[in-house]
Amino acid sequence: VFHGRILARRVVGQETRYEVEVKARYRHRFPLVSREYLWVPNTCGCPPLREGGEYLLMARRHVNHEHTLNRILLQDDGYARAWTPREARLVREAARHC
Repeated sequence: VFHGRILARRVVGQETRYEVEVKARYRHRFPLVSREYLWVPNTCGCPPLREGGEYLLMARRHVNHEHTLNRILLQDDGYARAWTPREARLVREAARHC
C-alpha cells in the first residue's frame, strides 16, 4: 500500500503502464523506490488513474516463474482511491493494527 502521484500513462500491448512517483509507503511487503512503473493488465483505463493525480494504491509484486518479469501490478479490480489526508490517516491506523 502506498501513496503515489501519476506522472505518465502509456499503453504497452494489452496493458497500461503508469509512471508513478512514490510519495509514502504504508506497508512494506516489497521495497519501492521513489519512481516506479505500475502495470494494469488492460487498456480500458480501469481503475481510472489520471496524470497528475495522487492516489492511495494497493498493488502486488508480480514475478513470473522464470524470474524474467518483476513488476508492480494493480489488477483492474484493485484498490485505487484518490489520496486525501483522511485516507492516509485511516491507512496508517490500519497498518499499526495489521
